Amino acid sequence: MYYYDHFYYQNEIPADNKFYVLDSKQGDVNGDGILDDVFLIGTRPYGTESPFRDNITLVIQDGKKGRYIRVRLESNAGYNPTIFLGDFTGDKVDDILISIDSGGSGAIGYYYVYSALNNQPKKIFDYEKFNEEYKYEVNYRNNYKVEVVSKNLNKRYIIDIRYKGKEYLSEIYDANGKLKEPIKGDVMALSGLYPIDFERDGTYELYAIQRIIGRYNADGLGYVQTSLKWNGSRFIPFSQNVAIFG
Repeated sequence: MYYYDHFYYQNEIPADNKFYVLDSKQGDVNGDGILDDVFLIGTRPYGTESPFRDNITLVIQDGKKGRYIRVRLESNAGYNPTIFLGDFTGDKVDDILISIDSGGSGAIGYYYVYSALNNQPKKIFDYEKFNEEYKYEVNYRNNYKVEVVSKNLNKRYIIDIRYKGKEYLSEIYDANGKLKEPIKGDVMALSGLYPIDFERDGTYELYAIQRIIGRYNADGLGYVQTSLKWNGSRFIPFSQNVAIFG
């Protein structure tokens, strides 16, 4: 078991003074051609038997000079924190994708992408900004349909929900397929963010997944899947679709 007692912030020392290495990867993240060490460290406030992690911090060790750089994460508590290294911007230098499960019933996650070019960490993707930007309307329609409208992309999707079964449908529709009353659903916050090299050119894109729900959180209707690529200053969508459960 590895832990570090010199990575904490002043006035934020955990009770046992131990920051554990939660995940680590090697890659050239500063662009000097030498492998750097990239860590996620954090505390285990409920002991080693609990999967919950707190005070999760990104630490980069310059492979040439050995100097440590710490990056404080805004959402720094959760489950299964992991690192992926890959080039998302096309500069042939590894960027850092951080994923943390919230552990809540909504199955949402916390996701960041950092560039550390020239040892200057810069956040280039923030899940909270994504959630704020990508807004939707979900409305049940007559004839066993649900309409999903992607506001910022001005797209409209129709889901046929007859696969949900007679018992489910009878609660919502009359015998003629007409809604008994207006019903709204929702699209949840980001629940998955995956690196995929769609063009097989060595530069990764981001594949974002959001759950579509009906009358309540467990009433899953499908997923909104949005593919994003770097345009030189930010990640922009180049494809979006809706998928239903098979």
